[in-house]
Amino acid sequence: MMTPDRFQPLHFTQSTAEHYLSDFRQGFYNFAMRGRHLDAYSAYKRVASKDHINAYDREESSVGLVNAKGIGNPSWRRSLPHMLVATLSSFLFGYHLGVVNETLDSISMDLGFSGNPLAKGLVVSTCLGAAFFGSIFSGWILDGVGHRRAFQLCALPMIIGASMSATTKSLWGMLLGRIFVGTGMGIGPPVAAIYVSEISPAFIRGTFGSFTQIATCLGLMGSLFIGLPAKDIVGWWRVCFWVSTVPAAVLAVCMEFCAESPQWLFKRGRGTEAEAEFEKLLGAAHVKFAIAELSKSDRGDELEAVKFSELLYGRHFKMVFIGSTIFALQQLSGINAVFYFSSTVFKSFGVPSDLANICVGIANLSGSVVAMILMDKLGRKVLLLGSFSGMAVAMGLQVTGASSYASGSGALSLSVGGMLLFVLMFSLGAGPVPSLLLSEILPGRIRAKAMSVCMAVHWVINFFVGLLFLPLLEQIGPIVLYTIFATFCLLAVIFVKRNVVETKGKSLQEIEIALIPPQ
Repeated sequence: MMTPDRFQPLHFTQSTAEHYLSDFRQGFYNFAMRGRHLDAYSAYKRVASKDHINAYDREESSVGLVNAKGIGNPSWRRSLPHMLVATLSSFLFGYHLGVVNETLDSISMDLGFSGNPLAKGLVVSTCLGAAFFGSIFSGWILDGVGHRRAFQLCALPMIIGASMSATTKSLWGMLLGRIFVGTGMGIGPPVAAIYVSEISPAFIRGTFGSFTQIATCLGLMGSLFIGLPAKDIVGWWRVCFWVSTVPAAVLAVCMEFCAESPQWLFKRGRGTEAEAEFEKLLGAAHVKFAIAELSKSDRGDELEAVKFSELLYGRHFKMVFIGSTIFALQQLSGINAVFYFSSTVFKSFGVPSDLANICVGIANLSGSVVAMILMDKLGRKVLLLGSFSGMAVAMGLQVTGASSYASGSGALSLSVGGMLLFVLMFSLGAGPVPSLLLSEILPGRIRAKAMSVCMAVHWVINFFVGLLFLPLLEQIGPIVLYTIFATFCLLAVIFVKRNVVETKGKSLQEIEIALIPPQ
């Protein structure tokens, strides 16, 4: 595995694709071609790691495994419905993150714990704790039963938990319902990220991957608007929980008609079924090329069980370390502190919490849409660098607004403007890119379990940032705390610059072969 300062990324140009497709009628596997690929693989072991991808590029250009001249890229319309169904899990994720924001006061009054701040905190935090355990087991669930069943196992506890919360008469019933919901929330994000990356054509994988972030934003905003009447209508909070069972049921039912991941089927030795799913997702003309790509990255160990120890050391450790660090820096930037406590900051300047939440939601959604447009044009690394850099600047504005150098309307503009800019810059890269990038660079054999480990790190840091933000804000003040967040953003810029490889336009198999050459 390599870092960007040690190699140049793959360049899959149109001329290369045309060269591939000119030999389509000659077949996919011939003795000369296979021999030359073996020579290239042997060369990987002899050259320095920075030359791996360059060697791969030269070999592919000279040999031309497949040629799709006259065929072009597969239609994105074939995989679009499957991707949209999968993003329902992201919508549910966002909805359940925000469903208690507007309704918590009403819930506490109806269930008799309105004067107990600890109980209110538990209603929020039990969901996050359960999500941690859900994410830990998501990789084993996905590898064991496949993506479609994993989505259904994500939807089921959400339906059960939301129903329990909607009908409960006590705090304990609410907490138990939130535990069920949190478990589904933990399973959903890694499964969605991997599924979308594996069913999407390479040329549009970044755009499709961004839909998960957009769906999360829509879920958050949906819970906000649905929860607005809760302050005026007694028992409306129960309706808010019932509403979430509808998309969860749709997800569970529609997954029966969606394609299974061809990569998962191929990894399980079910090649014929993988071909059928590729035909459903890409079209018949692209099936042989897709299967050939999978065969190139097959190292003969796909059916072996992945041990947890393999993720902690050996040739896969650095990939897991990069993924975990990106997720940790994402949370240490302070983004969820902003999401959780933005209304408190706005209130201190006399801005109503409803308006504050709407502004934050619009900034988040707007940035996510722009990221979707730019993901396959600028690439993942550029968006990450720009995003974390902008977040550092935005935190700097908030530091200035909290200092003695600004007062009155100036402090309001800097603090509120800095917060909205921070959310906008986050949604341009640091929000949508990490899960997409990890689903691309992690090898197929360990992808599910490694993603679950990285997401578990995300949930742990998320939990502690949410737990410690307000106490730290009181102990050390906003200037020092926001400076710490800005520092983590700058550290993220350095880490991404040195360790993240660009993946736009590459197939998952090209990325895997380039990053982890055969031994």
